[in-house]
Amino acid sequence: MRSRVTLVLAITAVVLGGVLLVPAAYARLNGSAGGDSPSATPTPAGIEPSAPPPPTLAPAPVKISGVDGFFSWALLDRESGKISGAQNMTSTNSTESMIKVWIVSDYLRQLGSKKPSASYLKMASTSIRDSNDDSTNALYKAAGGTSSLDRLIKMCKLTETAKVIPPGENSIWWSYTKMSPRDAVRMGECVKDGTAAGPKWTEWVLTEMSKVRGSVKDQQPRQGGGKWGIIDGLPKGVLAQGPVSIKNGWTLINADGKWHLNCLAVSDDWVLSVMMRYSGGKGLGYGANVCANVASQLVAPQPGAALKVPKPLSTKAA
Repeated sequence: MRSRVTLVLAITAVVLGGVLLVPAAYARLNGSAGGDSPSATPTPAGIEPSAPPPPTLAPAPVKISGVDGFFSWALLDRESGKISGAQNMTSTNSTESMIKVWIVSDYLRQLGSKKPSASYLKMASTSIRDSNDDSTNALYKAAGGTSSLDRLIKMCKLTETAKVIPPGENSIWWSYTKMSPRDAVRMGECVKDGTAAGPKWTEWVLTEMSKVRGSVKDQQPRQGGGKWGIIDGLPKGVLAQGPVSIKNGWTLINADGKWHLNCLAVSDDWVLSVMMRYSGGKGLGYGANVCANVASQLVAPQPGAALKVPKPLSTKAA
């Protein structure tokens, strides 16, 4: 009886030893020393580790300092339709040239199956790519003037947007339109989903927005370079997923001595708007950097520490 018990115990010890040794050996084969990395979980042979999700923009706390007037932002998740942003994302700013993307889209959609003349198609392009005021004025009149703004509010289902026609001014003052960051991302989605420009022209408009050109320093009296802002805060991993369409708006307003500056960016997954007013002495470059900073803070997963707003660049008013 004693010898049989001894034999059973010996067999049990061998089996248990084998069970305990297999994981240790497996860990060594996978280059991990069991005791050195107690939290490491080895990947079973034949199974590839899952790739990390591609970077995108997602709701997150945003910290910006130094904007001495108004600052707000909003982010639309295109899959869920949810809009997140600053607590004051329903407060408004004058749209300036950001609204040009709607004016171009509204004009083109109304053509239906007709094709615009070569001159009007060129104006539609320069209105977006170069933020050309004269081109926009012509298209605004052709689209119906202030009725175009009424359609913007109705078709894009905006709730904080209002057209503003200053006393004594004519009907071309589209830039005075008041809009919130929340409505700005709704306008961006209105362009992206085809509502604004219609099926024939939506891709054309988005492509033109992806070809905006000119730097902060490239400013002229009736047009200005607008390739800056949100686009500069996006990492390569986001940009590699497809073109990002943008349209910024900016004016140094004499009445209050502040820059009225807005950034809009549209991608397949999200729409982001940043809107602000700040002292004119800080320069256009300051606002451009704030837009980039907001975008960088919303990148998920975060690649590292968020950008800091550089010192204001010395630029003249457009």
